[in-house]
Amino acid sequence: MAFTELTRVIDALGKDRGIGREVVIEALEQAMLMAARKKLGPTAELEAHWNEELGEVEIFQFKKVVESDDKIADDDREIALDEARKLDEDAKLGDELGIRMEGVTFGRIDAQTARQIIIQKVRDAERDIIYKEFIGRKGQIISGIARRLERGNLMVDLGRTEAVLPRSGIIPTESYKPGDRVQALLQEVGESTRGPQLVLSRTSPQYLIKLFEMEVPEVSEGVVEIRLCVREPGERAKIAVYSNDRDVDPVGACVGMRGIRVQNVVQELRGEKIDIIPWNEDVTVFIRSALAPAEISMVRVIPATHTLEIVVEDDQLSLAIGRKGQNVRLASQLVGWKVDILSKSKLETRTKAAIANLKNIDGLNDTLAQSIYQCGFLNVLDLSRQPVETLARIPGFDNEGAATELKRKAEATVQKIGIEAASGKLPDPIPVPAAAPETVTTGVVSDNGENG
Repeated sequence: MAFTELTRVIDALGKDRGIGREVVIEALEQAMLMAARKKLGPTAELEAHWNEELGEVEIFQFKKVVESDDKIADDDREIALDEARKLDEDAKLGDELGIRMEGVTFGRIDAQTARQIIIQKVRDAERDIIYKEFIGRKGQIISGIARRLERGNLMVDLGRTEAVLPRSGIIPTESYKPGDRVQALLQEVGESTRGPQLVLSRTSPQYLIKLFEMEVPEVSEGVVEIRLCVREPGERAKIAVYSNDRDVDPVGACVGMRGIRVQNVVQELRGEKIDIIPWNEDVTVFIRSALAPAEISMVRVIPATHTLEIVVEDDQLSLAIGRKGQNVRLASQLVGWKVDILSKSKLETRTKAAIANLKNIDGLNDTLAQSIYQCGFLNVLDLSRQPVETLARIPGFDNEGAATELKRKAEATVQKIGIEAASGKLPDPIPVPAAAPETVTTGVVSDNGENG
């Protein structure tokens, strides 16, 4: 591209790529300036300016005005006073005179260098424009077209740029081929030398929340809040909803008439089942809803270990736990407490065994043993390892002296009957199966120490 052609592309570049005209002009000025420096030498003081009237870049060489030719130490940086006044009659000693360079010609290499500079500047400007566009859309749902797979990650065409939908962001039950439409949450927007790095997700709990915002006007308007959301993508999710209007049922609003609203979300998530649960600040009420459809007989709150002990009828146990522990696992994540589940028959057996074990401590009667058990301590060994401050929270031992004496007696009992006997042999509760679904919290669940 010859330099005479460079001026013609300014408007075209600005129009075609959405780049400000001033950015293209600045790139052109820098390109011309670099080429001129190669021509005139590194010591020359040069400036380049776009002349709108002439439609070209003008190059000026700046020289300091000195008294005469014999005072010039550097021809590239100094000019005699008499020569300066031929260019500007008002010139005086010490002035910096800008001399317009006439007839400067550039070779093929210079033109290529200038072109590379312009192209790089334009690319930088494009990257900046794209970054600013998408940083404002972070956390929103966007759509694109699937293009190709790279190391298991799906590259998605968004028009002006590409985004990556990593394998971890793809629902396990779905697959894509080139040309498929892709809808996802814009989860991350980063910067790099190659351009904005856009990361999408269809497995994020936030994506599910955004889908409900699209489907449920009450959610998008803030009448109904989705305060918590947990997912095992493609299989099951639980959301906790709350209404800021007494006349609006938050669960009903999200379900929709004949279930149409929630079904639209389920369809987008490839059949993922969604439990919609009313949020409650009382954790004993909240966990009952979170474990539905299982019927809960009793909830015991153990603040010391941040545990909820759930008791169910024997025929409700498998329902409360769910397939592969999914129901109790998601419920635990939703309420933010450790959840242990016991059937009534196991609870009775464990209670008797625990009381009997605790009564090995000298002077401990049924009432005190029951009080200790209700605080979550199931055996002498566990009790002996607790700090005095923790034991002082037990009714009947709620002062430092009594708590210290209880700890001393528990330790003495362990020494007397041995560690194995002191640890007891109790039926284990059903633990929450290991898995950590990602959780989104949009509100605060208050810890509530009341027993249900």
